Amino acid sequence: MSDIKKMYTTILGDSFPMDMTVSFGDQTLVYRKRTWAIPTEDGGVDERGIRYGENPDQEAALYELVNGNLVLGDCKFIEPGNALVSGIKVEDMLQVGKHPGKINLTDVDNGLNIIKYLVDKPAAVILKHNNPCGAAVGSSLADAYNKANRADRIAAFGGAVITSRAIDKETAELMSQNYLEVVCAPDFEDGSLEILSKAKNLRVIRMDGINRLADFEKFRFVDFKSLIDGGIIVQQSAVNSIRSAADLKPATATWKGQEYKCERQPTQQELDDMIFGWAVEHGVTSNSVIYVKDGCTTGIGTGEQDRVGVAEIAVHKAYVKYADITCFDKFGIPYADLALEVEQGKRD
Repeated sequence: MSDIKKMYTTILGDSFPMDMTVSFGDQTLVYRKRTWAIPTEDGGVDERGIRYGENPDQEAALYELVNGNLVLGDCKFIEPGNALVSGIKVEDMLQVGKHPGKINLTDVDNGLNIIKYLVDKPAAVILKHNNPCGAAVGSSLADAYNKANRADRIAAFGGAVITSRAIDKETAELMSQNYLEVVCAPDFEDGSLEILSKAKNLRVIRMDGINRLADFEKFRFVDFKSLIDGGIIVQQSAVNSIRSAADLKPATATWKGQEYKCERQPTQQELDDMIFGWAVEHGVTSNSVIYVKDGCTTGIGTGEQDRVGVAEIAVHKAYVKYADITCFDKFGIPYADLALEVEQGKRD
């Protein structure tokens, strides 16, 4: 066990160059590697890039677009100067903890990918290994975070939280009751950082760009997928096409010349939930099925080979959430706390 822990706590150097140039036809993109001057225990600094990649034995590097653009057909991509995750500076890391690895940053990135559609409300998204495990909007940020966390407290253990609003003391108190790896917000109100700093290894990132996330709805990027033979598949990034009730189509079907349609039309709350659910679904790995109610995910099933399987997983998670809220064992311990203790090896 100690050898495994050592793998995850040893910071890797990397062999990646400081600059990278990509030619795409007659267009050229210039990238620069992002590194951070990380304070050391002896009072010095250590220049580091990403802690490690997908696993602790994989080197990785983070690059920011610094020059060029890419136009494909009628689609114009992101201009330099709009960096979010790739533009994180050392002063944005209000608490470094163990400085970020690849999964930490891609969790934040996908959280931004979801929350960019929810910035008009207090919203919180919790992610684990690049998939949301809970997302909610609420009357306040504390309300949104509490609902997102209760959506799946087991999966949220060790997760990354991204919020649409500055974190206040009430939200920070709720967050401090969990083990989290990353908290990313547009700002932090007085007193909130002192509460979060009790978790020494927590990575706390202030990202002012969240305040202009709505602009990113119209931005796109090129998605590169490397193949094991050295080849590359290139695609344009996905666009969320469902942004209002006007984008939804009526549920009708024709069979043997007979048209069938719903007798009852959705309420305004149900329409709002569909729009909310579509925003969250934008960041969920296929195959996937999610259930939402009153601006909160109640079950997210993802990554299975079949949709029936993910639907069953989502239903199971919804029941676990219900049990967590309503059921206690004979020791008076909430259901999810028991599951977490089992996961942590504290209970058989």
